[in-house]
Amino acid sequence: MQAWIATEQDVRLSDVPEPTLKGGGVLVEVLAAHVPAYTNAVVRGNRGGLPVPLVLGPSCVGRVLAVAPDVFHVEPGDIVLDTALLDAGGGDEVLVGWVGLGGSGAGSARTDRMRAVWRDGVFAEKALCAKETLVKLPGAETYPDPARLAFLPWLCIAATGLHAAGPVAGRDIAVIGATGQLGGAAVLTALAEGAATVTAVGRNEEALARLAALGPRVRTHRLTGDRATDATAIGPVDVALDTLGATPSAAATMAAYDSLRVRGTLVLVGGVRHDLAIPYGDLMHRRLTLRGSWMSDERTVTTVWQLVRSGALDLSAVELVTAGLDDPAAALGLAERTTGLGFVALVP
Repeated sequence: MQAWIATEQDVRLSDVPEPTLKGGGVLVEVLAAHVPAYTNAVVRGNRGGLPVPLVLGPSCVGRVLAVAPDVFHVEPGDIVLDTALLDAGGGDEVLVGWVGLGGSGAGSARTDRMRAVWRDGVFAEKALCAKETLVKLPGAETYPDPARLAFLPWLCIAATGLHAAGPVAGRDIAVIGATGQLGGAAVLTALAEGAATVTAVGRNEEALARLAALGPRVRTHRLTGDRATDATAIGPVDVALDTLGATPSAAATMAAYDSLRVRGTLVLVGGVRHDLAIPYGDLMHRRLTLRGSWMSDERTVTTVWQLVRSGALDLSAVELVTAGLDDPAAALGLAERTTGLGFVALVP
């Protein structure tokens, strides 16, 4: 079969043996896989080490072909979401086929062993997935456009961050970095879950305009870089979800903190690389909550899928671009140029 193999230098299309079923494993036909915009950065080694060579790819929607004897929650023919998140408990988590590590993010002897057993990702015609990474999507076999379901993992990561602050319905939500793919997913999810208002915050005017077109509950703010000015424009809100990637400073994140109402919550789910200077007295007296959120869980995947299946979360708002396996460099370049409510789905 064909697959994208990540090496020390690049990603290349290769003919590799089909994966062999083993204990705790599920063989899936890959229907569609999201190619994150920062995949080229991963390949260049800018986001942590990969145990290369391996089949690249963190998550997909697939059809189950075969299951090991100790797998009981899915069966051949089921449509599943592979979240890539393999959790051994105690904070030891890995993203199979990708760079992410849970807990402290530093890794351990146990995460090394996990990566040795479950190494390869899903940018391929078929993939062998650990049973713990799969969630069944009942009814997905009749979904009219399976490639769009490749955006589900990002919707689930965004939803997990929102849920970390409590119920969404009826509350004022701000999404910082809303013009990125994770931020765009957060805006869609907050609207689908009944937020009173969603303030989309970012720098890309065109992407902000696309978000504003989603409906009257969406407000937008283009970041100025001045913390006080941005905080006033963003708030007051009940929840601020920070989905920013690497930034020159933490000013936008701290503007989100400043925008919170009393008893508000700031949730960090992005990739800011700066320490935050949180004022002790202010946090205490305003009774604020600061939460971290990473990836998603089975319950959230099921919730988000039900929103999509019911039509409450309409994936037609997402601008889908599909790519095949034949030209990895072209597909990765396309993904790098795609942001906001647009995304590239690899369809083997």
